[in-house]
Amino acid sequence: MGGGLPKGISIKRQFSHSFDDIISVENLLLAWQEFICGKRMKQDVQEFALHLMDNILALYADLAQLNYAHGVYQHFRIADPKPRDIHKASVRDRLLHHALYRQLYPFFDCLFIADSFSCRTGKGTHKALERFKYFSNSVSKNTTKTVWVLKGDIKKFFAHINHSILISLLNERIQDKGIIWLLKNIISSFSTQSGMGLPLGNLTSQLLVNIYMNEFDQFVKHVLKEKHYIRYADDFVFLSRNKNHLHNLIPQIQEFLSKRLALELHPQKIFIKTIASGVDFLGWVHFPDHRILRTTTKRRILRRVNPTNLPSYLGTIGYGNSYGVQRQIMSKLNG
Repeated sequence: MGGGLPKGISIKRQFSHSFDDIISVENLLLAWQEFICGKRMKQDVQEFALHLMDNILALYADLAQLNYAHGVYQHFRIADPKPRDIHKASVRDRLLHHALYRQLYPFFDCLFIADSFSCRTGKGTHKALERFKYFSNSVSKNTTKTVWVLKGDIKKFFAHINHSILISLLNERIQDKGIIWLLKNIISSFSTQSGMGLPLGNLTSQLLVNIYMNEFDQFVKHVLKEKHYIRYADDFVFLSRNKNHLHNLIPQIQEFLSKRLALELHPQKIFIKTIASGVDFLGWVHFPDHRILRTTTKRRILRRVNPTNLPSYLGTIGYGNSYGVQRQIMSKLNG
């Protein structure tokens, strides 16, 4: 009788590093070098750096003895462009986030689909925009056919991440109980309500939400079998020449998000429209042969631009048809 698993059962690939690998002084020091990039002048970073080895050895000792407890967060609000609540951890905790992230990210990133673009090396907004353009040309057969786009996002995404579901997903890939203990410690350090929510300010949150939403991505690809799908954080689009097909996807998406991930589509932010009428996605309004800045994005740039950040903004608006905006920027700066 042949060995192996029963038909239809497979073993999920497992994370191979250990708890000791993550909390090692060597990994903490490497994480520190990554963490301080662009932060050397921050007062809290300088204070931690003043007794760097003592602080790192104390952190290691707490971790090794399982005495580590995540600290409290500093809360502040930003408008980028809409108001967002940011929760900033201490330098000590953020250093640990980096130590954990630098070990976990390479493993989990290999499991993600190619068309997930948020907070991933070699991805980002620009690549997502180019992928949207590629899909648009492909589905429209180079603008000879009408393309319909289903666009949606998740209601209060970060605030509604379910801790129990997230930990169960991590348990499927990580067997080391020490790592799971550490992840639970970080996840439970913040909540918007009992057992829910991740802080926008944590580096680990970026990875954890991608692990969470990878369940949805895999459902889209392997159950719905959709080829023309792009996700950036909680924003996603499907492209098709068949409007009814996209309508039929909505209840299936809603059911999966609700039952598997305890998430809800934002009722005011789901629509189906043609690219010819202009599709708003990732700060740009997309048309068959060009894209233009969203009006609110343009106003925000014109309000904030100055000689210091000019190169960054010129790089951003260079992703589309923006000659008029460039003229307005230069007129403002020269005026």
